Amino acid sequence: MEVAAKDEDYEEAARLRDSLKLFEEEEPVLQLRRLMKEAVAEERFEDAAKYRNELKDIAPHSLLRCSSDATTSGVRVQVKSVYIENRSQPTKGQYFFAYRIRITNNSDRPVQLLRRHWIITDANGRTENVWGTGVIGEQPVILPRTGFEYSSACPLTTPSGRMEGEFEMKHVDRVKAPTFNVAIAPFSLSTLGDDSDAF
Repeated sequence: MEVAAKDEDYEEAARLRDSLKLFEEEEPVLQLRRLMKEAVAEERFEDAAKYRNELKDIAPHSLLRCSSDATTSGVRVQVKSVYIENRSQPTKGQYFFAYRIRITNNSDRPVQLLRRHWIITDANGRTENVWGTGVIGEQPVILPRTGFEYSSACPLTTPSGRMEGEFEMKHVDRVKAPTFNVAIAPFSLSTLGDDSDAF
């Protein structure tokens, strides 16, 4: 729509606007999200709560943001997901999402990431557990006050879903230190995206 407006093709821009509006009216998740946003802006909080509850019933993932942020034992994990349209084939039920993770060690001790555990849930409620050694083929050691970033991806058969999980880590400044789990807070995988900022 913006491209059409910039090219001064106002007829095309209007057509796109109308088709988006029609799509929103026919798509209950979009409609409820819009109604909830309007109700909050107008301080009609009872209505906003009603729309939120309806959304929870029909599309629980739509209330999650496409980013999350959690700190466990001084280790902060920030995630941001994005829909990759050019690698997806919606007509074949293939939706491809990428996510970027930043791990920051705000503790006073060096830590090593040993293993990962993901819980991936699609829009139909089907859940898959994925375990693996390290991340992207590495078991990084993260020194105090430093960080580690990586990107990965997740295919889904539905246009939305959610991911959450944990990293198993250990302190490497002590022999036979016990391992501990660092939470990866839930975040949405959504073709609609959201307005959350990248970290």
